[in-house]
Amino acid sequence: MRVAIYGGSFNPPHVGHAMVASWIRWTGRADAVWLLPAYHHAFEKVLAPWEARVRMAQALADTLGPWCRVERIEEVLPVPSYTVNTLGVLAARHPQHELQLVVGADVLSQLPQWREVERLLASFPLIVVGRQGWPAVEGAPCFPDVSSTEIRERVAIGAGFAHLVPTAVRAIVDEERLYRSVLHPDCRVTS
Repeated sequence: MRVAIYGGSFNPPHVGHAMVASWIRWTGRADAVWLLPAYHHAFEKVLAPWEARVRMAQALADTLGPWCRVERIEEVLPVPSYTVNTLGVLAARHPQHELQLVVGADVLSQLPQWREVERLLASFPLIVVGRQGWPAVEGAPCFPDVSSTEIRERVAIGAGFAHLVPTAVRAIVDEERLYRSVLHPDCRVTS
């Protein structure tokens, strides 16, 4: 089975993530999509609690269907777990699957800075997806520039965000009162 590994902080997961995962499945680029929440962010970004992010990612996966699931592997790996290491462990645990790595056009310029990028690219084919505001990706649509940062900012100031996340994810954000903290002074969102 061809499995698309779709990593991210999922802080929170949003409709952009849902569109990308669905496009990958619907166009036959992979048979399954595994959402891979980052246990610890490599660039030291502050994240919502692990269990809350996994729960939100699972809500997204449940919304999409049986071909989508959450892979919690990073919680048992040494911190930080670089993508090449995480995918290596997944490949060893699931040798029957062909793993592919999903990256957005916004990440392409950062790839040379990734740990052991040559080994990563040689072992795990990329599925590159377009993103509004970045150079076009041949063979991929340009997905809307939906941002987890914007969602967190909107939640913090009490602005509407229901149009940016699946209903099940919104319920978790509300239930756990996530992202209600004071914003950084350079907040760009207005209500």
